[in-house]
Amino acid sequence: MACVDVGSLTQFETDAQKGRADALYNLGLAYSTGQGVGVDFIAAHKWFNLAAMRGVDEAKSWRAQLAREMLPTQIAEAQRLAREWLSMFH
Repeated sequence: MACVDVGSLTQFETDAQKGRADALYNLGLAYSTGQGVGVDFIAAHKWFNLAAMRGVDEAKSWRAQLAREMLPTQIAEAQRLAREWLSMFH
């Protein structure tokens, strides 16, 4: 993945709100790798979870990989944030 800048992140967030699976996945990549933002496994898990729900198979793999490095409470928080996001945008 190329280096993500703030403008790209803003566009990914806008596209994610429209339900674009690729934008959800790209946000997960950004937060899991620290591209354009600080590394945040909870946020990354949330975005990968949302992308996986939209059928992105790669997101399922990334989500599983992150989950192995997270505490159960962190996973629960990521899932709560995903549900909250869904209630706001879908």
